Amino acid sequence: MEKIKAWAKNLKRQTFVLYLAYKDNRVPWYAKLFIIGVVSYAFSPIDLIPDFIPILGFLDEVIILPLGIMFALKMIPQEVIANCETEANRMMENEKPRNWLVGILIILLWSLLILWMAKEGYHLLNEGSF
Repeated sequence: MEKIKAWAKNLKRQTFVLYLAYKDNRVPWYAKLFIIGVVSYAFSPIDLIPDFIPILGFLDEVIILPLGIMFALKMIPQEVIANCETEANRMMENEKPRNWLVGILIILLWSLLILWMAKEGYHLLNEGSF
């Protein structure tokens, strides 16, 4: 059980590293774009695969999210990662990042996706294609 807790804590720390790296000017734009997706997904209350689905429900936390973090870290210069790791360790000891703008953006994006899906479903039902 201790190994699982350590693994989860490391995953959380790496997510904070990405959050901090996003703000660094030395990180390329394409990496920042990928980082936005990974961090948004990590902090989003909505999962790609809902947790109530047996076994598959935890697939995103065990496979998808760690892979996204791994690929994102490979896009970031090593000196940026070293700086961000130090800051992430401090943040985990003292505080958590609060960025209400990003939180609102995540909620807005999910809302737009849900509205679009509802609209498409409504059109399919009215056309008789469904």
